[in-house]
Amino acid sequence: MRSRKGRGRPNSAEAVLHSRFAILAESLLTGVWLTLAALPLVTLLPAFAAGCAHLRRHLDSEPSGWREFVADVREATRTGLRFSLLWWAGVAVLAFDWRVAGSGLLPGGPLLVAVAVVGLLALAVTGLRTAAAWRPGGSWALVRSADVGGSLLLVGGFAAVAATAWQIPPLAAPAAGALAAAAVALERRAALR
Repeated sequence: MRSRKGRGRPNSAEAVLHSRFAILAESLLTGVWLTLAALPLVTLLPAFAAGCAHLRRHLDSEPSGWREFVADVREATRTGLRFSLLWWAGVAVLAFDWRVAGSGLLPGGPLLVAVAVVGLLALAVTGLRTAAAWRPGGSWALVRSADVGGSLLLVGGFAAVAATAWQIPPLAAPAAGALAAAAVALERRAALR
């Protein structure tokens, strides 16, 4: 990129713009990879973990390509399958509770629906934050975060991915990469505090 003055060097505004665009492009590509790796559903969290690891490597200017991503998916699935299955079991129980409470057969159904929805959101955030904290060569450890603002940001990101999938299904895959980028950004923000 040349500056407008023709000196042959990019100015700082152009360099920042280029860097931001590169991060956005990498996030969208990561979302496509993440979606393909998550197709079996049980690999959703390991795929998300591998996507976050890929974005971290990209931000740290380390080698980050398709081969590294696939290796991370394999390792995250091997080490995190138990956590992923427990997470899916929790999602199934809370979804069943939501369905039963919404049927109108139970007294206090609307309150139980609200509890189930809040539980599902909390479970989703916990799963995503735990997956984002995974590192290649490490094990899965449950992340308990007191960062309410960050958790709400992930809930908003999850809602944006769901709305995108509902309105324009093909864009759900790149949107998932933006959610992974948000999780990495939250992790880095917490490290700065």
